[in-house]
Amino acid sequence: MTRVFLKILIALIAFTAMTVFAADFPARPVRLIVPFPPGGPLDIVGRVLGRKLSEQWGQPVVIDNRGGASGAIGTDLLAKSAPDGYTLAVNSTPLVATPHLQKLPYDTLRDLVGVSQIALIDYVLVANAKSGVGSVEELIALAKSQPGKLNYASAGTGSGQHLFFELMKGASGASINHIPYKGAAAAVQAVLAGEVDFMFEVSVGVLPQIRAGTLRPLLVTGAKPIETLPGVPPFDSAFPGVGIEAWHGVFAPAATPKRLLEQISLEISKAVLSPEVSARLRELGFQPTGVGYPRFNEVVARDLERWGKVIRDNHIRAD
Repeated sequence: MTRVFLKILIALIAFTAMTVFAADFPARPVRLIVPFPPGGPLDIVGRVLGRKLSEQWGQPVVIDNRGGASGAIGTDLLAKSAPDGYTLAVNSTPLVATPHLQKLPYDTLRDLVGVSQIALIDYVLVANAKSGVGSVEELIALAKSQPGKLNYASAGTGSGQHLFFELMKGASGASINHIPYKGAAAAVQAVLAGEVDFMFEVSVGVLPQIRAGTLRPLLVTGAKPIETLPGVPPFDSAFPGVGIEAWHGVFAPAATPKRLLEQISLEISKAVLSPEVSARLRELGFQPTGVGYPRFNEVVARDLERWGKVIRDNHIRAD
């Protein structure tokens, strides 16, 4: 038997085994890691998705909350899991910012693969209603006329609220000071109290204050207006070509066979775009997408590079 023939035979055996394995998947319960404590937005999304996948697969999808170290503990657990499809994880945009802020026990691109995007997260730039600022154009003009005098809040250094504002500052040339708080709730309260002037926040988290007239929406992330704030301009209209996207998605160990990744991705997309899951995600303030593999993995690689540049250009360091 020649060496070439032997290699071909081994490849055929491996392909056949992989095909049978993928066809039988899942034959037992699937673990879905949530790298944050129960009750948060990512945990809620994971449970909504998990219930639907359990229904589709006829196997339990077990939620495993492994919080700690800004998501790094649960993410490391996924990276070191068997690449057989039976351990997955949900994660969000901070996954691609954290590697630029702290040393991690895993490599995002080498050890993880993005299987499917679940949804985009709508953020809104808000101002205290008493600030007198009614648009993003007015905000930029005011900041340029008073460089270094305006402040914005975030949920902490390296958070989405922080990075989105720094990206906007870079695109506009405005000088506005960053004031980090311990969590989004504290940051929102600071804007309401007038301690700081502005912030980006998840739209569903500030809708009550916007409707009450205590916060004024200036801009939403993304390329188009959102259903809950139809009159508020999108980021792309003010800063063409810059764009901001925040997402939730499902990840697997990087060595998971491609055929299995494609199969799981299709199942997740089917679940996300089902009427009940799609409606629930919209209630939570998300835009269901169901972008599959390998496209979502390309988004992850793009955003890892993009947010790394924002962090380096603005000399951002972890607290």
